[in-house]
Amino acid sequence: MLVNINRFFPLLALCGAVLAYVMPNSFIEFKSAIVPLLVVIMLSMGLTLNLFDFANAFKQKRAVLTGLVLQFSIMPLSALLISQLLGLDRELTIGMVLVGSVAGGTASNVVCYLAKGDVALSITMTALSTLAGVVLTPLIIKLLIGEMIDIPFTDMLLSLVKIVLIPVSAGVIINHFFKSQVAKVAPALPLISILAIVMAITIIVALNANQFDKVGFIILLAVFLHNGFGLALGYFCCRLLGFNHTVCKTISIEVGLQNSGLATALCIKFFSPISAIPSAIFSIWHNLSGAMLAGYWASLEQKKRKNNRV
Repeated sequence: MLVNINRFFPLLALCGAVLAYVMPNSFIEFKSAIVPLLVVIMLSMGLTLNLFDFANAFKQKRAVLTGLVLQFSIMPLSALLISQLLGLDRELTIGMVLVGSVAGGTASNVVCYLAKGDVALSITMTALSTLAGVVLTPLIIKLLIGEMIDIPFTDMLLSLVKIVLIPVSAGVIINHFFKSQVAKVAPALPLISILAIVMAITIIVALNANQFDKVGFIILLAVFLHNGFGLALGYFCCRLLGFNHTVCKTISIEVGLQNSGLATALCIKFFSPISAIPSAIFSIWHNLSGAMLAGYWASLEQKKRKNNRV
């Protein structure tokens, strides 16, 4: 069910974005709902995790550590480099760096499953990068663009604790002590998360409806390059380090797919609506690119199995 629902996510996000662009005034008033929506997403994520998911980190320490290092180096640095090469203004550069500095997105687990990757490793990396990002995200932003704008490090850290750490931890604890009850609502969690993300994207697009004509093509190009760099470098860096194909594509997906919903909320809360444009576009595009890449890798696996039978 999770996979089937997730396949409709890019279409739902695109429909929401188009609707918000055409009728922005219908959604602008819901601006204050972005953070609560993200809390719902993080709680839903926590409810799908258990303590054994974190224990898996000790079974694949090298792969997990490599993935985390690549996650928090490739994505923020490439975001800053692309922004400078394309001559993006300050607000859009902030948005690019912010989406590059957050943890991996929860959609990566489903994309990994579709790509025939290591799902256990994917879940472990998503969980650990989400928790590590509570500290690393504001720290990286401070280091990379601290000279460009005053970064409210402490306030951002506290917000991440409230938006990410507490809801995810609460979800894990609830799942641990009330596993049978959580199992009854588990099938609905992906749908809840997807609807919450789509609603957040819709609100962001509505807030920036009059800005898209000014930054449309250049920001699309920036997001495409950013996502592409993450997927490609995530894979080939792991290949150079000697990991097998399954681990390489898993880490590639984890690095290339970001928690753009969190980046959106942080942009709105601490900077400006226009700085959230890269996150909103990334939310749509990384699911489309992830789905296409997963389909390609899955088809290669099928061909390999057919050849082995012959």
